[in-house]
Amino acid sequence: MAKKSLIFREKKRQKLEQKYHLVRRSLKKEISKVSSLSDKWKIHEKLQSLPRNSAPTRLHRRCFSTGRPRANYRDFGLSGHILREMVHACLLPGATRSSW
Repeated sequence: MAKKSLIFREKKRQKLEQKYHLVRRSLKKEISKVSSLSDKWKIHEKLQSLPRNSAPTRLHRRCFSTGRPRANYRDFGLSGHILREMVHACLLPGATRSSW
């Protein structure tokens, strides 16, 4: 189980990213439309003044049940070892154990 502080920090980043998503997207569209370099710099400064944690690249996917940051499967939202345990317990429909 991951530290609760790390899980809450990630949730805080997700909220910030959702809050500033439209602002960030509109500023990026303005940069692509403007031709003069000085105007681009002004818009870029506005973009840089947004909170750092509101950038989507700062988000990190975590396991839904344990909060583990590594080896996550997007389809299930689970880390690899939890996914394996659930497949062995037949808790995930459609997933089968490999045998050869």
